[in-house]
Amino acid sequence: MASAQIPATSAPLPPSNLPRIAGAVSKGKQREKPIASLLAGATAGAIEGFVTYPTEFAKTQLQFAGRTSTSGNVGVKPVGPIGIIRDTIANKGIRGLYAGCSALVVGNAVKAGVRFLSYDQYKSMLVDADGKLSAPRSLVAGLGAGMTEAVFAVTPSETIKRPQPRYRGLIHGSSQIIRDEGLGGIYRGLLPVMMRQGANSAVRFTTYSAMKQAVQGSAGPSQQLPSTVTFGIGAMAGIITVCT
Repeated sequence: MASAQIPATSAPLPPSNLPRIAGAVSKGKQREKPIASLLAGATAGAIEGFVTYPTEFAKTQLQFAGRTSTSGNVGVKPVGPIGIIRDTIANKGIRGLYAGCSALVVGNAVKAGVRFLSYDQYKSMLVDADGKLSAPRSLVAGLGAGMTEAVFAVTPSETIKRPQPRYRGLIHGSSQIIRDEGLGGIYRGLLPVMMRQGANSAVRFTTYSAMKQAVQGSAGPSQQLPSTVTFGIGAMAGIITVCT
């Protein structure tokens, strides 16, 4: 009597394939959604612009320090940024420090949104099979993000900073320049801006990623870093970027 044959089942996956599949799954999970990157970057840029605006205001006022003080007295030279801020608050209140703040906040939001969106997209293309990004690849992703930011946000916004009272903002100023000078008018000086922004973003993102990985390694891969720690890492990355 012939023995019953058991139907063949699919062979189990070789153990060597499991890490590769796990890495692919991990890579898919780590990929950021474009809208999330854009919103996170724009929000961070807007907050940064608002918080740091008084220093930008003081820097701008220092350019006119030899001619007039913030109170309007000709020939009175402020003692420095602290003196300018103190003089402005005394004469105009806190709101005086934030005169014209909206334009900088919107500009910062657009720049940071484009920067973070671009970086996450380049990073997702450069990660290895395990979903990790090496320092050289992070440098390339940061370089690409900075150059993309220069094309779509920084160069147009810096172009309309030319003293033209008829410009009422980024969109209005850009449309007027394109109408008067063509598309080339918006992108005058594009190459130097691309080089500057690319270098800044390359250093900033690479430094941030390296420092975060080092701190995460000492804390444990499964432990989430506190917001204060990531804030400190970001601040250090910014300082290193400015100093390099």
